[in-house]
Amino acid sequence: MWGICSRTMVKVGMAKPCGLLKPCHLVKPVSATRVSGRYLTHQKGLPGLPVPPLQQTCERYIAALEPIVEVDELKQTKELVDEFQRTGGVGERLQRGLEKRARNTENWLSQWWVQLAYLEYRLPVVVHSSPGLVLPRMNFSDKKGQMRFAAKLIAGVLDFKTMIDNESLPVEYLGGKPLCMNQYYEVLSSCRIPGLKRDSIVNHAKSSRPPKHITVVHNFQFFVLDVYNSDGTPLTADQLYIQLERICSASLQSQVEPVGILTTQHRDSWGKAYVNLIKDKTNKESVSAIQRSIFLLCLDGAMPRVSNDMYRSCAAVQMLHGGGSQWNSGNRWFDKTLQFIVGEDGTCGANYEHAPAEGPPIVALIDHVVEYTRKPEMTRSPMVPLPMPKKLHFNITPELKKDIEEAKSSMNTLAQDLDMRVIVFGHFGKNVPKSHKMSPDAFIQIALQLAYYRMYQRCCATYESASLRMFRLGRTDTIRSASSASAAFVKAFDDPSKQNTEKVDLMVKAVTAHRAYTNMAISGQAIDRHLLGLKMIAVEENLSIPDVFTDAAYAKALHYQLSTSQVPSKTDCVMCFGPVVSNGYGVCYNPMNDHINFAVSSFNTCTETNATHLAQAMEEALLDMRTLLDQTPRAKL
Repeated sequence: MWGICSRTMVKVGMAKPCGLLKPCHLVKPVSATRVSGRYLTHQKGLPGLPVPPLQQTCERYIAALEPIVEVDELKQTKELVDEFQRTGGVGERLQRGLEKRARNTENWLSQWWVQLAYLEYRLPVVVHSSPGLVLPRMNFSDKKGQMRFAAKLIAGVLDFKTMIDNESLPVEYLGGKPLCMNQYYEVLSSCRIPGLKRDSIVNHAKSSRPPKHITVVHNFQFFVLDVYNSDGTPLTADQLYIQLERICSASLQSQVEPVGILTTQHRDSWGKAYVNLIKDKTNKESVSAIQRSIFLLCLDGAMPRVSNDMYRSCAAVQMLHGGGSQWNSGNRWFDKTLQFIVGEDGTCGANYEHAPAEGPPIVALIDHVVEYTRKPEMTRSPMVPLPMPKKLHFNITPELKKDIEEAKSSMNTLAQDLDMRVIVFGHFGKNVPKSHKMSPDAFIQIALQLAYYRMYQRCCATYESASLRMFRLGRTDTIRSASSASAAFVKAFDDPSKQNTEKVDLMVKAVTAHRAYTNMAISGQAIDRHLLGLKMIAVEENLSIPDVFTDAAYAKALHYQLSTSQVPSKTDCVMCFGPVVSNGYGVCYNPMNDHINFAVSSFNTCTETNATHLAQAMEEALLDMRTLLDQTPRAKL
């Protein structure tokens, strides 16, 4: 979805990936002992998502509009909001409806959210919804190294899967409160299924016969690889290596139709092509095997050769969309919830379909896997013959061939349109804001506001994901990083008439305001999902949509020209995603102790935006903010 992510949000009131945990440094895994039904007991102990007070949301909505709309526009909106929330008015009726829904459901938002933000969102999942994740370059550069690493990666995922299956995953905590762990149970053995107007999700992990295989794709050819022995033990890395060798040998020639590229299409087009595809019995069985598999492993050919400076940006493109039909976009099945990507040249990462989960479970899994791949192999491989991995076959009709050609063409257009820039900001990391007793996330977000203001001389609606996992089945809400406090700071920063002490004062206020909004959001008191819920009650009760939702200011509030997410991880990686509006940016970052990884995206067809320029402006803003703090004695108090 917006990853959370997507342009959908503009319609329903949302925005982009990736629901990452805020504030992440407070998320502490606590070791868990195996208890029968422990997961269900834990889940039942979590509170339900609250419905904030109507007046509070209305007041906070007006405050959120102040930095991004004109004065006369704001005056008109205030009148609409006053009318909406007056005693006995439509707002109160919708609020009562929402409170009733909250009493009668596990989570009043989650089902709506998945439908609206993902399953009814019809742009391609590629770029617009599914995030990519780029790992540090691995130290291999040939086929053998690729297969050896991929084998250990599979073994690492299966090791993590054991914790999921045993319900022995460590419960995570935020500020001392336990978090919902449901998303961890949704990412393996699940897949999105295209529909003609709305997609669906299937999770085979919960079936009576959970899958025991993964899907491996190499040279656009798909294989079923059983990853458990007949006694139920997982294959060792050595056994998996042998099986991957067999797959690569069986798929040397690449003169096959890249059926996987169909999953890059606009969802309506893919829905129609899918109906044609599975009319054929062989095709239906092949597609079903992919959908049922635990996850997908993509063994990619090498990337185009680029300079060291551009390597990470090029790797991000491979993780996000595969580089187009001439590279690896057909070596994928983008509907699969989790795809691990291992390139022959050491380029590695993942892509995930956003509907079942936000970033934290994906990052936790990847952190575990990367750590696992670094350990020496301990398990002795049993000397038993392994069954040959099964190749999946597809019968391509002229109509399907036409669908594939159309998918190639539209994927190539999208690949050429996306501008992606990954930078490592090496001057400092979390250490500097922490030394000034500031939240690193808030510091980075305020720097982004300054960078944007310097480029455009205005503030814009900014989306940052906040996790609602303190609540049962919680997904995300919006942290609105553009505030009156951030606007005052960015306008003063380059004003020579302002003293440094005043600028530092304004910076502290901006950072504090961001921190306060973050805390408000993670405790279920932000405005965006509440407003969406009120609107949805009107839809469900067949009421006319209140004027407050058709107002130009509401559209402006949901037009996120900055769609951002902090995705912290132990691994030195970075997540990336596309912008959620045509004239916007996608900005994802992973703050490490002494550096920050940034991925910035924009669209080439928009002449106003430039990912490289915003990345450079971000670097300058961070450095200038640090210099200001260093030069102003009171900042050290």
